[in-house]
Amino acid sequence: MALKHVVIGGGTGFVGTQIINSLSRKGVSFTCISRMPGPGRMSWHDLECYGLPDNTTAVINVAGQNILDPKQRWSEGFKQNVINSRVKTTQSLAKAIINTKAKAFVTISGVAYYKPNDTEYTEESKCEKYDFLSELCHRWEAAAQLPKDSDIRQTTIRSGVVLGRDGGMIKQIYLPFFFGLGGPIGNGKQYMPWIHVTDLVNMFIFSIKNENVHGILNGVAPQIVTNGEFTKAFASVMQRPALIPVPPIILNSLFNKERAKIMLEGQKVIPKRVKDLRFEYQYPDINTACAELVNKNT
Repeated sequence: MALKHVVIGGGTGFVGTQIINSLSRKGVSFTCISRMPGPGRMSWHDLECYGLPDNTTAVINVAGQNILDPKQRWSEGFKQNVINSRVKTTQSLAKAIINTKAKAFVTISGVAYYKPNDTEYTEESKCEKYDFLSELCHRWEAAAQLPKDSDIRQTTIRSGVVLGRDGGMIKQIYLPFFFGLGGPIGNGKQYMPWIHVTDLVNMFIFSIKNENVHGILNGVAPQIVTNGEFTKAFASVMQRPALIPVPPIILNSLFNKERAKIMLEGQKVIPKRVKDLRFEYQYPDINTACAELVNKNT
């Protein structure tokens, strides 16, 4: 499918910025929906009032409040902001896209949809709600659903931990590891479904361009690793020790137990449909991904 104009909800965030950069390099025009004004942007209020640009080919939504923002106390108010920033933005775009000639609607969700245990989850796996984060993922995905008679192709990407130097987990741990203060989280045995930001961005572009792509995709790398294995790989390419584990009690104190489980628990997620669709990863293994993250800054 030829891309003429793509609208990106949350285009000023970590992943959204990378999507816009990728589209720009490909010569594709875009509109970013954001709370902040600027060139090539529209506000969420503008979307409600005026709808999507007439020439919209595809819509991507990656909007969402950073759940692990250490400056934010885990209060009922903040939890509601986390929900609204995902569910309401997705609902607004789903409503707006119906009356357009757009061909594709691609939204993000999370692997927290799956319950942490030793089960190997593929895109066909069904899970009931089991905590706040899983309920959030269910509501997030439900908000994206278009009417059954819609001819707009729809895809939901359930993302794992996104590895990129400019944001997310790596931005938070880079300096501690640089100074030799890094280490596994808890016992390090929990699975850590992950994906390099370049591969996640490419998966979004792949999803809007290819007419055979629809439904759920697990936005994770094909290599399954634990947090301990990631820690070892990251420390190795940085040529630093990583012997100082982060005790669960500290994370529970800093983030609240309900939120800390994002780091202390993990799912064994397989990108079966992604591989069946012959998506090509640039960073399929953790050593290659970590090497790019570190070498980018040396």
